[in-house]
Amino acid sequence: MKSPTNFAYYLTQYLSKYLPGQLGASTNTIQSYRDTFSLLLRYLKTSQGIPPEKLTLEDINKNRVDEFLAWLEEKRQCGIATRNQRLSAIQAFFRYLQIESPSHLLLSQQIMSIRIKRSPKPVMNYLTFEGIQAILSAVGTTDCSGRRDFALLCLLYDTGARVQEIADCVVSDLRLTEPATLRLTGKGCKSRIVPILPKTMAYLKQYIEGNHLNTPSMGSHPLFYNRKNEKLTRAGISYILEKYVECAQKSAPGLIPDRISPHSLRHSKAMHLLQSGVNLVYIRDLLGHADIATTEIYARADSKMKRQALENVYKELKPNQTDPSWQEDQELLAWLQGLCKSK
Repeated sequence: MKSPTNFAYYLTQYLSKYLPGQLGASTNTIQSYRDTFSLLLRYLKTSQGIPPEKLTLEDINKNRVDEFLAWLEEKRQCGIATRNQRLSAIQAFFRYLQIESPSHLLLSQQIMSIRIKRSPKPVMNYLTFEGIQAILSAVGTTDCSGRRDFALLCLLYDTGARVQEIADCVVSDLRLTEPATLRLTGKGCKSRIVPILPKTMAYLKQYIEGNHLNTPSMGSHPLFYNRKNEKLTRAGISYILEKYVECAQKSAPGLIPDRISPHSLRHSKAMHLLQSGVNLVYIRDLLGHADIATTEIYARADSKMKRQALENVYKELKPNQTDPSWQEDQELLAWLQGLCKSK
């Protein structure tokens, strides 16, 4: 039996030990990186004739990575954002490789020198407070699923959480005694505690008690779950939101944008806090951003605040006098009239 190649060895170490063990990467991040290398292996086998069992690190050079990225865009019709995401995953592996195998330092740096492709930045999609109310008003709370959906959407907006953070919540993450809080685990397995407003707390209490989740044995049970008693997935939460968005668009046309996702509720919460005068530092902590520069995108995107700021410093350009002052200078007017007559 042939021994494994150096690529097989380092990739296995990277995905199975380094990412989860040392870096503390989430399951979704590891899955995304794994998908990237699955596509790369498929490309090298079909387009370059290199089977996975013979692939070495030396076979993956800068030119082949460039060709792989072009293949993603042209053959698989991937967008620029997806192309850049795959490149970031490959570069992260070679950033790890240059430490683990210094003999491949030049190869690693050549691949890390590949630049991301610029693309037009999409307009941030967020709702007005009236839009949030319209969506929540479309949720019927007469049955168990409706009460679950209402509590879910309220919590998603109230905390400004990422959809995966809410999906991963278990009952013990929720504290319903004063002051009510929720523990969220975000990117890099970093946890943060976010406050819950009293009205949302009341909805959650009703949901918890109605589903008998308020016993000690249910602490590790998913906070929001489906008919199979399994936690809701990101796709499941998106489906729930889309269902009520469609209803709200019919009852309040023009109030709800055409495309809304669970992340739009996160954007909406951040924008509403900013418009209410909440400091960016507090918004950063609520959203779980590592750098306040990420939070500043909301300040740049808020056209209403920009307009108000301009209005606050605006000075009247029109003088108090109705007519220009030179029209009251009789000598100047006579001189001008004399010029006209001389012609």
